[in-house]
Amino acid sequence: MSLTKSEAVLIFDGDCGFCTTVANYLTKRTRVPVRAEAWQLTDLNQYGLTPEQTATKVYFITQKGVFAGARAMAFLLSAQNNFFYYCIGKLLSVPPFSWLAVPAYMLIAKYRHKLPGGTPACKL
Repeated sequence: MSLTKSEAVLIFDGDCGFCTTVANYLTKRTRVPVRAEAWQLTDLNQYGLTPEQTATKVYFITQKGVFAGARAMAFLLSAQNNFFYYCIGKLLSVPPFSWLAVPAYMLIAKYRHKLPGGTPACKL
């Protein structure tokens, strides 16, 4: 994996309309360049990931490491230009909020097919 210091990659489920909408929205509003890639169209080996991993969680990859699920979303939100999203991201990175973020992320992931933009292809 070779990322520049100021670059990051968001790996998401490209078959899910909800995930695609969120990924596109957030990556266009970051302070640092973030490249959004659907896991279905990405060489996951370069990031040390498998299709099984990326089919169930979003991944945010930076020079600092590979983050999955709720932690990935916290890092992505804290990279936003929007002060509100930035604060939410920072808040989700520290206990006890980080503890609550995990089940909240799992709940959203489980029911993403019912969220705006979701389709039956989004169902896990």
